[in-house]
Order: sequence, then structure tokens, then C-alpha cells
Amino acid sequence: MYRRSFRPGRPAAAPGVFHGLMVLPRPHRDDALIAVSGLAGGLLLWGLGLHSTEGGRPLSGPWTVLVPLLAMSGLELLRRTLPTAALLAGTAVLVADRFTPGSIATVLMFTDLVYAAVVYGPPASARRIPYAAGLITVGATLCSLAWFRDPSALLLGLVVGLVSAGPATSGALVRNHREAAEAARLRANQTALLAELDRREAITAERARMARELHDLVANHLSAIAIHSTAALSLDEPATTRQALTVIRENSVAGLAEMRRLIGLLRDSGDRTRPAVAPTLAGLGALVEQAATSGAASGLKCTLDAAIDADAAPPAPVALAAYRIVQESLTNALKHADAGEVAVRLTGAAGRTLTVTVTSPCGSGAGPRAPGSGAGLVGMRERIALLGGEFEAGAEPGPVGGPERIWRVRAVLPMVDDKEPSS
Repeated sequence: MYRRSFRPGRPAAAPGVFHGLMVLPRPHRDDALIAVSGLAGGLLLWGLGLHSTEGGRPLSGPWTVLVPLLAMSGLELLRRTLPTAALLAGTAVLVADRFTPGSIATVLMFTDLVYAAVVYGPPASARRIPYAAGLITVGATLCSLAWFRDPSALLLGLVVGLVSAGPATSGALVRNHREAAEAARLRANQTALLAELDRREAITAERARMARELHDLVANHLSAIAIHSTAALSLDEPATTRQALTVIRENSVAGLAEMRRLIGLLRDSGDRTRPAVAPTLAGLGALVEQAATSGAASGLKCTLDAAIDADAAPPAPVALAAYRIVQESLTNALKHADAGEVAVRLTGAAGRTLTVTVTSPCGSGAGPRAPGSGAGLVGMRERIALLGGEFEAGAEPGPVGGPERIWRVRAVLPMVDDKEPSS
């Protein structure tokens, strides 16, 4: 009874091999077929009395040919599992066969061992065997010419080349072809993997873009709805309640219209013949006016100062980003600002930058407020980063004669269209 042992860091044995007791590896089915075919062919030639040489050999008995034949056919069983060892042993068997009348089957099986050693052997052996076979062929040719001093001695070199260099070269070509095919397969797998990573990255970027767009579309209207509904519930005045409900209805209708527009764009994204309607800087006046109407009950006054050169029309991605920044800043002012002035200022020159600045009084927490998630600032930073601009937002001391502290949002956008659009 044998016990199979395993050691840490040592691979499991191949079929037919036990650690502690070595047995011959199990031959491949094709190797067994080659060995049986070679042995059968050699026996047939021996039975017909056909040999590779005629007499004059030290071992010329009729049975001496069978010993190298049997040994070479047995080595064929190892051509795939132990190719280098089989070639070394096959070389010794071929030399021994030269002392007998010889068999062509033995020589042919040796050429197969040379081929198998290059194809299935380790990389170092696969590189060295063809060179060694070439040197042996050249050496045999030169020695034959020097010994026999007859041009016909070149035939011996040709035979040596056919037995050694020929199969070695063929094996090298086959192995190089297989390695090139494997490298191509690996490159194809890597390309497929990179394509999958690009697809996932594109999906993630598209989801982030949709999240920004949805937030910018509904946050302004929902914030106004939340503030005025809170005011309507907390103040028992019919006039105030009616005004709040009017603002709520206007923002609900506007928000619903924008949601329908966005849903239509998403459904028809594959139709390139339909233009995608996007906000522009021309709509800032209506946006600020709407914010002023929504914030009137809270004492907010919204103003717009657009000092942009007449010939400094910003690219569409820049204009859309500026519009969204103003929209989100006004939404935050409706949520958190104290009563006072919310100032929106845009400055820009052709070929340079577009600067968007929005200031509002810092909120003290009094009065109805809508909760914030912090996604607005994240979305603004992402938009500016996609366009390669600068963004800053935070509280700072207010001007003389104004509120004690103000919240200031400032974005600097390059007036060039060399970045990926933000929506």
C-alpha cells in the first residue's frame, strides 16, 4: 500500500507520478498510437528482410535489429511527457542501431523524437536543439569529406541533416506558430477585457451625468415647493396660503415639463435627427426671475448681471455648465439663505474664460427650510472638472453695510470646446 504525500509549495503530481515512488508517466493516446505504428512497421520490414545497411556490422545477427527497434518504440511513449529525456535516450539507441543491420523504422522514430523534443520540451531545449542539430549536420559533412575525400560523402551529411536538422527545424516552426497563436489569443482576451472595462466606465459616467441632470432639473422646483408648502402649513393666513399654493403649482408644472423633456431625450437617444434641447445663457433671466418669485416670501431678492462680450459666445457645454451652476446656486439660496440679495454675475471675454459668481446671505436657520443632500456641490464640481475649469464654494465675510457672512460660489470655465460635454 502506497501513501501519497504532499509538501507545502509543491504542486500535485501528474497522473502516473507519486511522490516518494516514481513510476513512468501515463503516455498520451497519440503517443501510444505512434509507438505501436512504428513498432509494427519495423517488424514488417524485419520480417521482409529489409534493413538500412547490408552486412559488415559488428552485430549482424538477425535478432539484433529488434533490440533498438523495441527501445525506440518504447521511447515514443515518452515523446510528450518526457521529451528531452526521450531524445537523449533515443540518440544512444540510434548509435547502437548503427552497429546492427539497422531499421528504417528506428531512424524515422528517432526523427519524431527530435521533433517532439522541440515542440513539447522546455523553452531552453526548444531553442538549443535546432542549433545543435545544425552544428552536428555541418560537422558530419566536414568529417565525411575529410575522411573519404570524395564529394559523394556529402550524401552522408544530407542524411544526417534529414535525421536531425530537418525535424528540429520543423518542430521550431510549429512551436513558434503555436506560441504566436497563443499570444494572439491572450491579446484578444486582453482587448475584450479592456473593452468591457471601457463599457463599464462609460456606463458609470453616463449614470453620473444622468444623476447630475436629474438633480439640476428637479431640485430647484422641488425646493421651492417644499419651502412654500411649509410656509402654507405654518402660517394661518389665507392670502399667504394662496400665494404659496400658486408658487407650488407653477413649480410643479415647470418641473413636470422638464422631467418629460428629459425622459423624451432618454427614450429617443438613438434618434440623431431630433435635436437635443438644452438650456443656454439666454434663459438665465427667466431662471433668476423664477427664483425671485419663489423666494419673495422669504425676503430674497435675486439680481442678474451678465457682463459678457458680444463676440464671446461660449461653446454649448460651457453655456450649459454655467446655466446649471446658477440654477443650483439659486436652489441652495432658496433652501438656506437669509433674507437679502442673491447676486448672480457672469463675466467673460472671447477666447478666454467665463466666470460665474453667485453670492447669497448665509442662513441662520430661521424660517421654513428644505433639507439638502449635498449632491448639488458634488455635481457642480464634476461639471467644472469635466471642462477643465476651477470651482470654489464656501462662506466668507460679507461686504461693509451688508450681511455679516455670505455664501459665495465661483466657477471659472475655459471658453474653448476641447473637453467632453457635461451632458
